[in-house]
Amino acid sequence: MRRRFVFACAVIAGLAAGGAHAQSWKPEKTIEIAVGSSAGTGTDRTARLIDSIWRERKTVSVPVIVTNKPGGGGNVAYSYMAQRAGDPHHLLVTSYNLVAGHIVGRSALTYSDFTLISLLISEYIVYSVSADSPIKTIGDLVNTLKKDPQSIPIGVSSAVAGANHIAAGLLAKAAGIDPKKLKVVVFSGSGPAIAAVLGGHTGLFVNSASATASQFLSGKLRPLAVAAPQRLPEPYASVPTLKEQGIPVVADNWRLVIAPKGLTAAQTAYWDSNFKQLASSDAWNKELRTNHMANTYRNSAETTRYVAEQYAEIKELLTELGLAKAPAK
Repeated sequence: MRRRFVFACAVIAGLAAGGAHAQSWKPEKTIEIAVGSSAGTGTDRTARLIDSIWRERKTVSVPVIVTNKPGGGGNVAYSYMAQRAGDPHHLLVTSYNLVAGHIVGRSALTYSDFTLISLLISEYIVYSVSADSPIKTIGDLVNTLKKDPQSIPIGVSSAVAGANHIAAGLLAKAAGIDPKKLKVVVFSGSGPAIAAVLGGHTGLFVNSASATASQFLSGKLRPLAVAAPQRLPEPYASVPTLKEQGIPVVADNWRLVIAPKGLTAAQTAYWDSNFKQLASSDAWNKELRTNHMANTYRNSAETTRYVAEQYAEIKELLTELGLAKAPAK
């Protein structure tokens, strides 16, 4: 009887050790952080900041490289990642395009084709006019657009159905204005869009707090509202939120990390742990504050739920705008 008991304990101990081994994973080769845009863009800067902090903190025990794979509104990078199913050594820093591109038919791939690792950053959207504009408040803007939705050209960057375009539509919809009637001008980047509003070619600039800050601080732009859950810190502390002004809209552009589909629970848990540490580090949060971004860290499970909810909401608005299409083949 005792021999059976000893044998049973040995078996249980062996199974426990095997289970613990199965639940742990660490990288075995170089980690690649890919970016679906050119050097210097928001997602590129995010990827290189991750790399920098990991190197400084010696977070990852293998080499890390950042590679740029621009093209097709993120499609080149998405296709690259899709071809690496099950390989946890590849990560991609991406944005709102992951869902919007699929909804408008630019991409056949979307969030469900990947393992979502972490939503890290939110760049809340600011609605601004030139400093000499007769529009002084968000109320003035809404009243003018209600009378004639075409009367104020709205400058956004850098894609149709991008986060800034959607933020303009959300404002209109919440204010009782048909978003399809807005006159939206899409620029290739925030620079041309700012030049247009300062030159009087457009009347409203809709973009992130980080893209708006320098012209706000120089006195050339007047922010009317931020689409954040609460007021942002300086220099935006005096700028009311849309919600404060009776418009229940929160709009932001995300920075999130995804991996190829088919990661094991242990591999996902490894990256969950690493990005949680990153999001709580002083270096990370200092950089976000400097660039007027919000730390909205979510782990893999939370990110997956959130992005699924956002997909449904964004699809509803883009359908109203007449932009939702069958996914590209």
